[in-house]
Order: sequence, then C-alpha cells, then structure tokens
Amino acid sequence: MIERLSHGPASVHGLTEPFALSQQMISKHIAYLVRARIVIKTKRGRESVCRLRPEAIKKVGDWAFSYRRFWEESFDKLEAVVNQMKKDQVKKEEARDDKKHGERNRADGCHKSF
Repeated sequence: MIERLSHGPASVHGLTEPFALSQQMISKHIAYLVRARIVIKTKRGRESVCRLRPEAIKKVGDWAFSYRRFWEESFDKLEAVVNQMKKDQVKKEEARDDKKHGERNRADGCHKSF
C-alpha cells in the first residue's frame, strides 16, 4: 500500500483492488497509517483519497536505518565472540588430544623428545 502511494495519491477503492482483502480491512489499515501520520486521507466528493506524507516516511526511514546500524554492529560483535569461542574450543581440544597422546606414549614407554 505504501509502495502504491509512493507513486501518488489513490482512492481507497483503488488501494483495495490489488489486495485480496475486504474494503473494511483496507480501511482499517489506512486508519492505522493515518493515526501514525504516515498517510493523509481527504474526501473528494463521495470518494476518499489517500496520499503519503513524505516527511513521515523520511522519519520512519531514518529510525529504521539507526536500528539497522545498531543490529549490524551487535551482530558483528556477536560474530567476534563466537569466533573467539570457536578458537578457544579448538585449543582446548588440541590440548586434550596432546594430553591423551602423551599419556598413551608414556604407557608404551615412548616419550616425546623435543
């Protein structure tokens, strides 16, 4: 619906056509957009016409961009922690394997010489 309105004003009936929803559901959706001050709805004779408020869309876009940046930074930090945990796990497994092999070699009478 927002995409359609980004191309210019449209009647409520015109907004209903592409969707498999009742006019009542579309009207309810439009009412939420009007309450959020994203859409302006005016009467033109017997027809209701809707249009976007570009400044509201810009605010929503700015808000979404700031959260996108927040989540990308958070996921980058999480990735660094997970990678460090994987490295630590590999080191523990290598140390455990070295210890096992060392015990087995001592039991056989073999010693590692360095």
